Amino acid sequence: MSTDAPAADSTPGRPVRLDSAADLDALVAEHDRVLVEFYTEGCALCASIEPVIGNIARAHEDLAVGVVNPRDDPVLIERFQIQSAPTLVLFEDGEIVGRLASGFQGGDAIDAFLEDPESV
Repeated sequence: MSTDAPAADSTPGRPVRLDSAADLDALVAEHDRVLVEFYTEGCALCASIEPVIGNIARAHEDLAVGVVNPRDDPVLIERFQIQSAPTLVLFEDGEIVGRLASGFQGGDAIDAFLEDPESV
């Protein structure tokens, strides 16, 4: 994880910036529920969803939230089949249970996704 970012468990309510697949794996291993946003630099939709992701992190105490640019570690692109940004991936107990890759999503849509990831 980014050296200037505090550890995920010491910053509840804030998204954690991840630098690599190893950072993502560590976050998923450390928490029961994890939402990861895959974003790219210069993506207007990614920039507009950033405050929404922050609000989601604050609103869900049982959820760790991470953000990662898959271009920083290209193995992430193939491993998670990232074809567009932003893409949200939800993990429960280490397993992917949902994926939301439909462009910008507001807080209500992300809350609905978190409640029932298979409905999207």
